[in-house]
Amino acid sequence: MGELGVLQSELSEWQELAKQAEEFSALNAEQITARTAEAEKLLKQFQTFKIKSLFTGKYDASDVWLQIYAGAGGVDAQDWAGMLLRMYQRYAERNNLSFKITTESLGEQKGIKTAVVEIKGRYAFGYLKGEAGVHRLVRLSPFSAKSLRHTSFALVEILPIIHPDDLQISPSDLKFELSRSSGPGGQNVNKLETAVRVVHLPTGISAAAQSERSQGQNKEQAIAMLYARLWQRLQAEHLEEISQLKTKTEPGGVEWGSQIRSYVLHPYKQVKDHRTGVELHNPDTVLDGDLAEFIEAEIGQSV
Repeated sequence: MGELGVLQSELSEWQELAKQAEEFSALNAEQITARTAEAEKLLKQFQTFKIKSLFTGKYDASDVWLQIYAGAGGVDAQDWAGMLLRMYQRYAERNNLSFKITTESLGEQKGIKTAVVEIKGRYAFGYLKGEAGVHRLVRLSPFSAKSLRHTSFALVEILPIIHPDDLQISPSDLKFELSRSSGPGGQNVNKLETAVRVVHLPTGISAAAQSERSQGQNKEQAIAMLYARLWQRLQAEHLEEISQLKTKTEPGGVEWGSQIRSYVLHPYKQVKDHRTGVELHNPDTVLDGDLAEFIEAEIGQSV
């Protein structure tokens, strides 16, 4: 019923958009010029629906797990991973998506070593799945006494949040480990074993959660994350059967140094996506969450 409600809402929006387009088509050039702001708004709405029409994957409408890992570059890389975390938080805010950090390992001086985020909203996976890969930053290091130019890497992983019914897993294949949560979280932190790690014994794949106050809530989050990682494993195995895993046999696989996007802050300002060729010269705006042009180009190219 929830899915039906969403589809009915989208249909109503589309019908209203078609009605407005028909109204504009009856106007002459002078009348359209007088209503430029309305015309631009209509075009943006149309572009949004055009993008949504490209979401044909099974999980494109799903919520997502966003995972960020600091790569090569020490403290600079950890700071860069933290910058990416903020960038995606701002993107979520701009697009009315919920953003919740479920697991976070802070950097030694600044930033993060790793973070797992739950992002909820219709088509969250469809929009964000193209962000998976290595992101490269070039800048004058704020951690260098000589202000030397430094290159840092961070890995972004995007997984759909899978419904348990989509995967058949025996409870006996799961092993749960409990520990004390670390970091912010309330009075029970470091007192009660609320952090939960779950291991899928046949594959060794694991997931953990510690952001919630109760052990039960963290257990639910850990299981949900595990299902997403198992789904990713199944997808990879399926691709291997078909093409021996494209990312292993062609350039551009997910490995350090094979970045999908470069963010250059020095000696010039530029953000370039190496898959689509989209190139912008306003990195501050991009890092503040304005990713629409990159995301839409990737969606269009992947169809």
